[in-house]
Amino acid sequence: MYTAEVKATGGRNGHAVSSDSVLDVGLTFPKSLGGPGLPGKTNPEQLFAAGYAACFQGAMGLAAAGMDVKLPESNTVTAAVHIGKHPEGGFGLGAELRIDVPGLDKDTVQKIADKAHELCPYSRATRGNMEVKLVVV
Repeated sequence: MYTAEVKATGGRNGHAVSSDSVLDVGLTFPKSLGGPGLPGKTNPEQLFAAGYAACFQGAMGLAAAGMDVKLPESNTVTAAVHIGKHPEGGFGLGAELRIDVPGLDKDTVQKIADKAHELCPYSRATRGNMEVKLVVV
């Protein structure tokens, strides 16, 4: 079992630091949402996208191994996380995961991605709570 702990201060225009100080980032509200979008700072959606992409890529490795398929090291997952108004009020998130696995046919990659979507903790946490689109490129 592993637990990550991060303390945020100042909300979307503040600062976040992990308990081990490895993650230490300034936060800014994106300009497209009416914030200052300060250079050199990130936002919660970028942090979520980074975590989801990395976790999903790891789950793809597990899925591929279970299918006796070797993933090339050059495979990538790009997560685009969207924030917008939720139909029931407030805001909601959506995500698109773009999966690129050079050297493997798209059908095989799709099967790996579908299995990874079942295994990935981020996918499990978001299932039924936000739309997640898998796109094999």
